[in-house]
Amino acid sequence: MTTALATPPLRIGKAPVAALGLLAVSTGALESVVTPTLPLLQRELEMSPSEGALLSVVLLITGALVTPVAGKLGDRCGGKRVLIRLMAVVCAGGLVSALAPNLPVLLTGQVLQGAMVGALPLSFVLVRDHLPAGESKVAIGVVSGLFVGGGMAGTLSAGPVAEGLSRHWMFALPTIAVAGSTVLVHRLMPQDPPRRPDGTGIDWPGLVLLSGTLVTLMLTLATAPETASRPLVLGGLLVVLAAFVTAWTAVERRAVSPTVDLRMLARPAVWRSCVLTFVVCVGTSVAVYLVPQLFAVSADAYGFGAGATEIGFFLLPGAVAASLAGPVGGLGARRFGVRPVIVTGTVLMAAALAALAALHTEIWHLVVGKAVIALANGLCVTAMVTAAATSVDRSDTGIATGLILVTRVLGYAVGAQVSGAILTAGTPHGSHVPAESAFVTGFVMAAAVTALSLPIARSLNKGIEE
Repeated sequence: MTTALATPPLRIGKAPVAALGLLAVSTGALESVVTPTLPLLQRELEMSPSEGALLSVVLLITGALVTPVAGKLGDRCGGKRVLIRLMAVVCAGGLVSALAPNLPVLLTGQVLQGAMVGALPLSFVLVRDHLPAGESKVAIGVVSGLFVGGGMAGTLSAGPVAEGLSRHWMFALPTIAVAGSTVLVHRLMPQDPPRRPDGTGIDWPGLVLLSGTLVTLMLTLATAPETASRPLVLGGLLVVLAAFVTAWTAVERRAVSPTVDLRMLARPAVWRSCVLTFVVCVGTSVAVYLVPQLFAVSADAYGFGAGATEIGFFLLPGAVAASLAGPVGGLGARRFGVRPVIVTGTVLMAAALAALAALHTEIWHLVVGKAVIALANGLCVTAMVTAAATSVDRSDTGIATGLILVTRVLGYAVGAQVSGAILTAGTPHGSHVPAESAFVTGFVMAAAVTALSLPIARSLNKGIEE
């Protein structure tokens, strides 16, 4: 009698990896089109600065919620199957964004597009399933690099497309590319069998409550300038937010497999890494939001009157710095330990934000300041993920890094919304141009918060650096 053996995964060639690379390029481009064109979108859709800030972060919020669910569904149903369905959602979101006549519809499209954040981890799973260890590392690096390259391409091309054709086409063109590369992945990538599920299922109650928490938080921050004069409305939003946070915390503490394991925060290395991640991402998002707005302010006032195309070129050095920061941060953490890297990144960010508050009268001031902040962010986040991952058991690595992911999204969202609220509050009645002092306030606030986190960075335990 013979015993049936499990069929090993089918080894793939270069074509399926190339298809995943094309998908990474197209999703990276689609993800990045909003940032350089945000001032243009605000003008065409008559958005306030607070509404513009909400538009700039809603995709990331959706991505933070989708990623853990996508991973578990990939285990149950197979990575390729889940990836294709996620991309169908992304294409629907791109179509909605391309046809959007107003802000609510555009926000809906961005929410759907947020599913793309789960695509990169699923691509890595497929590569690891179908390639030997050495080749899979190279393929993962290639796919990651192409995603970053796609982001740079989107940053550069969004402005010319929006100004030369229309804002509709800047969403439509990368969406077409996503659809085409998805078809290639479907045809070229072999079907992978479901991996063994962990038996715990998906924490749907926790996911719903976390969604409610994030949406309510963003709504509270976005409407703060308008509701400040209506304390009952603001108080009601704060009560709803507190209720969501309380319910979510209770559910996550009892869940067998929580979306975010809050018990992990009891470990000093993890909670310190989360605090630092939040602060660093707040500082980064302030610059990400304010710098394009400052470029777009009329040259007759105190800005530079830059269009979307020029803004894209001005932001390119920051995108390059961000792409280099990850590898540099990883090498630095391995060579010197995570604490020196985090302290260096935090000091760089605080100094760059303070410099932008004092010096923003020349284009190169903003270009250099934004690039330094992007570099500092990459250094810090890479080192903090390393710190969190190496301070826990191997089996808890995903939980610890998941906390960093959620904290990162919260930091970006809060920083952007606070920046938008500051500009909204600093815009004189009857004017569309915020006072220059509003930008200064935003940069100073971010610099101060970043500097105050230095004692936590210096207190990181040396034991996790090895």
